[in-house]
Amino acid sequence: MANFNWRTINIDLLDPESPANFSTVSLAPALASVSASEVQSLSSQIKQLLRGGDSEGALRGALENPPYGGDAAAKEVHLATVVEILQSIKQSEMSPMLSRIYGSDGGVEVLDVLMKYLYKGMSHASQPSSASTRSMSPQSTGFSQIHSRGGGEGGGQAMSVLLSWHEKLVEIAGPGSIVRVMSDRRTV
Repeated sequence: MANFNWRTINIDLLDPESPANFSTVSLAPALASVSASEVQSLSSQIKQLLRGGDSEGALRGALENPPYGGDAAAKEVHLATVVEILQSIKQSEMSPMLSRIYGSDGGVEVLDVLMKYLYKGMSHASQPSSASTRSMSPQSTGFSQIHSRGGGEGGGQAMSVLLSWHEKLVEIAGPGSIVRVMSDRRTV
C-alpha cells in the first residue's frame, strides 16, 4: 500500500444520491417569460384602479402579478408602480388594509411579495443616482464635495414610506415573512 491519505477522499462524490451530485436547477421554479409591454399594460390598469380610489385593489393587483420572468426593465416598471401605490396610501389605512389582505385567501404569499418589493425599493432608494455623482466639485484640499445627498429629490420620503410599510407588515405577517423572502429564489 502506497502513501495514500484516505482522509482526503470526498466520499460524497462517489455516492449517486449525495447532495453534491444533485442539480440545483430543479430547485428554482420555471418562470414564464414576461415582456416589458405586458408589464406596462398591467401597470396602466393598476394605475387606473388607483385613480378610481381603489387603492387596496390596486395593491392586490400589483402584488398578485409580479413579473418574476421579466427582464430588468419590466421589473423596474413594476417596482415603480408598486412604490407609487404605497406612497398614495395613507398611514392610517396601512394596518387595516394589510390585515384584510393577510386574512384573505393567499394573503401570506401576497404579503411576502410586498416584502420583496419593500426590500427592492429600499435598495434602490439607498443607491446614489448618477446625477449626484456628476455634481461633485473638487476642493482645493484635494477632496471632493457632493452637493446633493440622499439619492436626489424625494429619496428620503420614499425610504420613509417603505420603512413605515415594513414596520406595519412585520406587525401583521410576523418575522417569518422576512425569512421566506430571503430564502425565495424568485426575485422581483
